[in-house]
Amino acid sequence: MSQSPQPAPSGLPGEEEALCLGPLNASRRLVLLHGWGADADDLLDLGEALMLTRTIGEVSLVSLRAPLPHPGSSGRQWYDLLPAPAWEQLPEARSALRQRLLALATSVPLERTALLGFSQGAAMALDVSTAEAGPLPLAALIACSGYPHPDWHPGRSSTRILLTHGDQDPMVAPGASAEVERALKAAGGSVQRLTFPGGHGIDPALLPTLRSFLEESWAE
Repeated sequence: MSQSPQPAPSGLPGEEEALCLGPLNASRRLVLLHGWGADADDLLDLGEALMLTRTIGEVSLVSLRAPLPHPGSSGRQWYDLLPAPAWEQLPEARSALRQRLLALATSVPLERTALLGFSQGAAMALDVSTAEAGPLPLAALIACSGYPHPDWHPGRSSTRILLTHGDQDPMVAPGASAEVERALKAAGGSVQRLTFPGGHGIDPALLPTLRSFLEESWAE
């Protein structure tokens, strides 16, 4: 049974900014970034499912809430996508997310932190963690159904990166993840791309692969 998210303990974001599960003093952390129009609770079940392994041990699970309200629902967004992508909002969005990740690193180091993003959250995760101006030394990054921002230029990063994408995705073309893979490889990064038969989502059949990827990344 899923745990009920509680107000974050001291040292972590408050409930208005994130939902937090697990011990504050865990040796590892998984940070989740939801997609456009969703909210912090959207990926919690996935995060908990990824923790169901004896080899990982105790993990702090933090699902961040995007800062902006979604214009057409009760969900949130990292930046506007309608009526057209508001790329001018990106500098502030990436700066704010970077500061949030650095703040989390005061309790669990970035080198022991994995980041998983879906759709718009994946684009933000890729942008902030691999930025040419200053990549973050994360243990791992999983970008599901993601895409590159127009001005994204990845730098060389030590972070292990896994990309997943449905081959029939009607929202974000599968070629977007292929473009991300090419850019990361050109920058000398460690990246693997997996496609699955499906649409805009995270294939449950990939859970064992995602768990193994996290285990291997945290073991290094």
